[in-house]
Amino acid sequence: MAPTILAFDTAAPCCAAAVLVGGDVVAQADEQMQTGQAERLMGLCDELLRHAGLTFQDLTAIGVGIGPGNFTGIRISVSAARGLALGLGVPAIGVSGFDALRFGHQGPCTTAVAARRGHLYLQAFDGTETSPPIMVPEDALPEHPTPLIGATGIVPAHPTAVAIAYLASERHGTPQPRPAPLYLRPADAAPARDVAPVILP
Repeated sequence: MAPTILAFDTAAPCCAAAVLVGGDVVAQADEQMQTGQAERLMGLCDELLRHAGLTFQDLTAIGVGIGPGNFTGIRISVSAARGLALGLGVPAIGVSGFDALRFGHQGPCTTAVAARRGHLYLQAFDGTETSPPIMVPEDALPEHPTPLIGATGIVPAHPTAVAIAYLASERHGTPQPRPAPLYLRPADAAPARDVAPVILP
């Protein structure tokens, strides 16, 4: 039986979530916001579940975006996913932003995630394996022989939270590591206004 998945992501300046039931997306939302994801995330998830006629107890897995992206946002979503998974007794499955962008695209491609200060995170996929991610200035984007998906490139096949839900469903039932933040650059010197939860190993 296909799992019932709640997926969410706050790595970008937004609060995005989706509910997948029996392989179909039954509810989704993507609210743009620079701050306030910690206060909004659980309310948004509850609203989507209610819209789908479900409760948290109906879930069989949690899908969560692990980054790269905003440090505080990543910690908010990863800690929320771990907490929900522990409380509900279901697995939490982490999905990188690169995998979410690539989902639904056939063949080799390069995925691009927006980074701060005019930079992009890039990861190339040759059809079989992915290369290590790199960070490059947006105005010095290297030539790529494959389609560029994401920031400054073509629109991905699915919204981020929807792609995370589908990928979590595909990975459900196989051993998965605990979701952990995917950080690709040092933290900014200035502390975040919102204190994010501490992520335990």
